[in-house]
Amino acid sequence: MNTASPLPLPADRIPPGVADWRSADARRWLATVPGAWAHPLWAVLLLALTTVWMAVAFPDPVCTPAEPCGADWAGTGVFAALLLTLYWVVRQPRLALLGLAVVLLGHLEEGWSGSMLAEPWWLAFVGALAFTAAGLLHRLAVAARQRALAAEAAGPAAHPVPPAALRFRRGRLSFVLAAPLLAVAVYGFWQAQQVADAHERRAAGLAPVSGRVTLSDEDELVIAVAVGDRVHRVDTYYPERYPVDSRAELLVDGDRARLAAEPYDVVGWELLVLAGLVGGLAFLANGVDGRTRSRQLHQGPLPVLRVLVREGHDDGRTWVYAADDPAAERPLLHFHSLHAFEEDEEDGRDGQSGGRRGPHGEDDDGDDGDDELAEGLRRVGAILKGEDPPPPVREAVLYGLPYTGTELAFVAPDGDDPGEVAVECSVTAVKPAVRGLLGGGLPGPAPDGRAERPSGGQRPGRRPVDEVAATLEPSTAPRTWGANGVSRAVGGVLLLVQAGGVWALLEDDVSWLSVFPLLGLFFVVTSASTVLNWRITADRDGLWIAGPWRVRRVLWDDVEAVRHNRGGDLVIARERDTEVTLSPVGWPWMERRLGREPYGPRAADEAHALLRRPELRPREEAGPSQQGMPLGPLIAAVSALWGAAVLLLL
Repeated sequence: MNTASPLPLPADRIPPGVADWRSADARRWLATVPGAWAHPLWAVLLLALTTVWMAVAFPDPVCTPAEPCGADWAGTGVFAALLLTLYWVVRQPRLALLGLAVVLLGHLEEGWSGSMLAEPWWLAFVGALAFTAAGLLHRLAVAARQRALAAEAAGPAAHPVPPAALRFRRGRLSFVLAAPLLAVAVYGFWQAQQVADAHERRAAGLAPVSGRVTLSDEDELVIAVAVGDRVHRVDTYYPERYPVDSRAELLVDGDRARLAAEPYDVVGWELLVLAGLVGGLAFLANGVDGRTRSRQLHQGPLPVLRVLVREGHDDGRTWVYAADDPAAERPLLHFHSLHAFEEDEEDGRDGQSGGRRGPHGEDDDGDDGDDELAEGLRRVGAILKGEDPPPPVREAVLYGLPYTGTELAFVAPDGDDPGEVAVECSVTAVKPAVRGLLGGGLPGPAPDGRAERPSGGQRPGRRPVDEVAATLEPSTAPRTWGANGVSRAVGGVLLLVQAGGVWALLEDDVSWLSVFPLLGLFFVVTSASTVLNWRITADRDGLWIAGPWRVRRVLWDDVEAVRHNRGGDLVIARERDTEVTLSPVGWPWMERRLGREPYGPRAADEAHALLRRPELRPREEAGPSQQGMPLGPLIAAVSALWGAAVLLLL
């Protein structure tokens, strides 16, 4: 546990009457989180799956010479609203509710018949919309409850935010990115209209001619129509509607021929409009939302709470803790933040007001500037090597009521210069510090000097070497870590996928094109071989690493680290920036759900402890039976036999 005191906030920067956000009140706030059923992932999956079902089951539009098919801007708009809604379900619940209404009304306005509304795919889609709306309303109600609990903890005291926060602006980058995307959408619409207008001008003097269909190719989406002694090849999205020997009406203009029912094709421009519209409106909504929330911090005195904050060591997030939690053991909420500067400070930082002045007024940039540059480069190098000191816990004052989705400002000691005070404003929405669906989402306890910083992709909260070493005893025999029941279950699933893939690829006529997907199954074989039979053996001289295709030997002197990353991989880092990776080695989040300690992270921690504590290493060498064996060649041979059996059975 961390026993160091948090960096204190100067008394003159603590507003009078500010209340401490104590653990008892904070726990009540933290317990008010949305139910697991309302997680955005479920709503997005349901909407996506039912949309695909509806798209497959919905009858294709009927195009006739009397009512030809053209640009479907209404359908494009509804689909854009659906894509935006999927995004807003995760990011902006209020806008998502509006998007759901637009999607529902848009589909009802498509002119569907009453019989279609009774179809199972339509009922499933409406059910997904209702489930999503219920989850959004639940999340908004929870946010309102969190706001009320925070207001109760803050009490009546209210103070204006510091002047630096008043100058902080949000949303500029989103507006800059939205403008060209919306311009692309407008350009695509204009081009589509040009195509439609050009067709109308050409078709004004043409009369449809009827011909006999001599070819209908559903693979190439083309039909051939004989008109007199001439045959025209015409593109169509619905060749099945024109069987051979049926009649089709064409608009013929010299060498150009189009179906009268499908006179022009602007699908490419519609897709461009869709992409520009979705991206542009998403950025525009983000910019408006960020600007609105930023202005809310500027409107009069705000409730204040005294808390502790700590910057995340891996991702730079700001983690907020209760004021009476100096060990930073239980985070309450998190967000990303940026410093807000006073106007003169900002000018000085970007070089507009010159450098630092000496005691007699002379420029004193030379030596100090070089020292600051050297110190900055040193710190960057330390961060890249993972040798930078852990961020300290700091006292802070929050401005604004914390609840899910809002934005806050806070004042805290500057972590780089404890003698200074920093004003920071959030640039992402506040989120409660709770476990995610996959078990992640929380940082480890506040560093106390023993823990090593996780490197890129490594799981947060890695156990300190001393803590792991205390659970190990010196051993004579080699130590081994390998596949357990959970990892072998994952391997079994991968083998089923691989077997099904071979069957699906060989079920149709085999051609040279089938070779490429079959080569892709090589990677499935590699993953299955690893997860079924991976092994690491530590002996007197180093590590034996049994992977999918061979067993490698890495001496202790060549090992720099052993870690387990978020992707489920075991990585043995060697000198000269080379790594030996075992991927995957299990399913840590599933093991946590089953109430077990994840075996992959444990193996990485123990092997790393042996690396750092040579006295704990085994004193014997590992024999051939202990070194493990690669399973890839065997599974590859069985897969080849399975492929041959499939060819014989089909």
